[in-house]
Amino acid sequence: MFMARILEFREIPLADLVIGRGQVRTQSVGQELEDLVQSIKCQGLLQPIVVCRSEESGKWQILVGQRRFLAFNRLRADTIPAAVLDGPVSPHEAKAISITENLIRRKLSGKELKDGILFLYNQYGTIKDVAEMTGLPRKKISDNVKYPRLIPELKVLVNDSSVDINAALRAQDLTLDEEGNTDSEQAIKLARAIMPMSGAQRKRVADELRDRPDRPLDDIIEDASSGLKIIQIAVSVGQKTHRALQRFAREEYMNQDEAAASLIEEALIGRGLMAE
Repeated sequence: MFMARILEFREIPLADLVIGRGQVRTQSVGQELEDLVQSIKCQGLLQPIVVCRSEESGKWQILVGQRRFLAFNRLRADTIPAAVLDGPVSPHEAKAISITENLIRRKLSGKELKDGILFLYNQYGTIKDVAEMTGLPRKKISDNVKYPRLIPELKVLVNDSSVDINAALRAQDLTLDEEGNTDSEQAIKLARAIMPMSGAQRKRVADELRDRPDRPLDDIIEDASSGLKIIQIAVSVGQKTHRALQRFAREEYMNQDEAAASLIEEALIGRGLMAE
């Protein structure tokens, strides 16, 4: 796995710098630039840009810090402090560096983050590798590569509206083996089965697959599908609870009703008031 190392710090002429293609910030780069210019005037540059050798002879590629570079241009400076990496960097390595640095320093827009994560996922092919490259939580990566990470057989089901993407993703994740491979036949069967299920039923399937992985899938599906009469209730919650519920629903690929039902069932089981 690539690990960039800083070789040295040096002043580099602005004329010798080019903005790298891996820069993840592509929208509204000039916005708030004047604030940065004024900050540099008052305090100087608090953090150097990051560069490596460019393919263009005699040039340096900016991996991190294009806004700082633009601010120095506006200030008509001759040079800018830079951290120089110890070797050339590929486009996907540059993208990983840019994503990580921007998340730490300045929040990326949703589209920029999604585009960057998709770029890296298409390069590496696994959520694990993207997480190792960027330090991002696996859940955040997963949320931004929902459709691309589906196996082809499940993409077909989503494309023809046989199942929605949340059911497809849940089925795929539940049928992963220890090596991260999916049994496509089992995943298709499970996706079709859980599509009409409530959140509580889907959770029952997930729990059973986790706790009793050797049990036949058909038996697990049948148990989850039968004997659950659904009754609708209305509850009022505070804003903090609502935000937490929304987050849980996103993480579990459920709507809010399904998420609430799942949490209620889990709490009742935990209190011994409901049999598993």
